[in-house]
Amino acid sequence: MAERLVGLPAPDFEMESTKDLDNLDEPVRLSDYRGKWLVLFFYPRDFTFVCPTEITALSDRYDEFAELDADILGVSTDSKYSHRAWMNISRDNNGIGDIRYPLAADTTHKVSRDYGVLEEETGTALRGLFIIDPEGIVRYQVVTDENIGRSVDETLRVLNALQTGGLCPSDWKPGQKTLQAN
Repeated sequence: MAERLVGLPAPDFEMESTKDLDNLDEPVRLSDYRGKWLVLFFYPRDFTFVCPTEITALSDRYDEFAELDADILGVSTDSKYSHRAWMNISRDNNGIGDIRYPLAADTTHKVSRDYGVLEEETGTALRGLFIIDPEGIVRYQVVTDENIGRSVDETLRVLNALQTGGLCPSDWKPGQKTLQAN
């Protein structure tokens, strides 16, 4: 289902978003992130079980992404109104509360389809995560079953590795040496 996007220009997008949570009138575009790294992730649905664990974990570690000149954008096929409703519920009450990055509403399913994560039968997105470089090229993609939450540690590790520009061996961690090609 998911096509290879790594090494190719990221599919362009413009979606409604929670950038302006009060008015919900500020769309989000790929061009908004030009010149920065972007961690673009798709999740199946608002008001579910695994999704809030990922959304809040990424938000809690937002500063670590910002230190790497990266921003985060979450996307589902739910509406901006559903996103706002979920954000207006505290974490203690099964909401996601205040998160530090916007959620985008792919209500037409175009963006999920363009990134190869749309489940056509259900109209929901699989868990897809894409790291897009400052020039708009996809440098990393992973798509998983909806039952498996993604690791913030691994996402940060991959982002750091990509930013080295070097050859990073298995289990490479920031601060370790990269490999030298012969």
